[in-house]
Amino acid sequence: MSKASSERFRVALVQLRCGRSVAPNLTQAEALIRRTADLGADYVQTPENTSFMELQRERVLALAETEEESAPLRRFRALAKELGLWLHIGSLATKVDATRLANRSYVIGPDGEIAARYDKLHMFDVDLANGETYRESRNYAPGTKAVVVDLPMGRLGLTICYDLRFPALYRALATAGAQLIAIPSAFTRQTGEAHWRVLVRARAIETGAFIVAASQGGPHENGRSTYGHSMIVSPWGEVLAEAGEDPGVIFADIDLSESEAARVRIPALRHGREFEVEVVGTPPATVRTSGKTATT
Repeated sequence: MSKASSERFRVALVQLRCGRSVAPNLTQAEALIRRTADLGADYVQTPENTSFMELQRERVLALAETEEESAPLRRFRALAKELGLWLHIGSLATKVDATRLANRSYVIGPDGEIAARYDKLHMFDVDLANGETYRESRNYAPGTKAVVVDLPMGRLGLTICYDLRFPALYRALATAGAQLIAIPSAFTRQTGEAHWRVLVRARAIETGAFIVAASQGGPHENGRSTYGHSMIVSPWGEVLAEAGEDPGVIFADIDLSESEAARVRIPALRHGREFEVEVVGTPPATVRTSGKTATT
């Protein structure tokens, strides 16, 4: 594999299309991770839900394991050590008690040790216009803290999927020194087509950080369809690499000194100010009609 300098290194993203059974998903992920090693990757990221994609609560709880018991985690730790690279598993369903899980990212070092963990902060609880409904909070407990981790090549900020819609998190990570921010994801096709590319580029531009976002893509066994389009974006908002919908690998050679250069050109992180919000005028009258609240 290539030898990363303190700032320049090769990033590879693995795009998956996971089903409901763990074993074939791990086989697919491992094959693609091995391909990234052949391409000289120093840091490799997989998507959210790397081990399985499942909506039924009973099956989610049955498939998930504690961190100590997790067979997928043991396999990925051994793989990172064998290949000698930084392996970022976008997320695994990790059991925290009998009825609740964490949607947890793992950053694994070339020695096979876990360097950092991050539990997804924001739960995807939505009703989409096409009739799809998601209640991530039924199965997962939200995290309570943002996380950055120092790698030999620079500082990495950790987020997952729906976190993308909360820019204050990304500003906090950048203010904490993150030059590279990860967004492993499983965006739905509908929301992905509308918002994925613009949001990923916006987070890069706002923070002056590289954004690395591995995604699930295509129709899944559970009936869900995800958008794919894994992306690597520069601190200036340039798309350095982008996937389509199918499983595969994308990569880019990046120089983290470009993050500092972007922040010098547009020093927005240093110009932020605290402020209050003043509400001016009379709020709309609230009326109650047929048991429903409306405004006039």
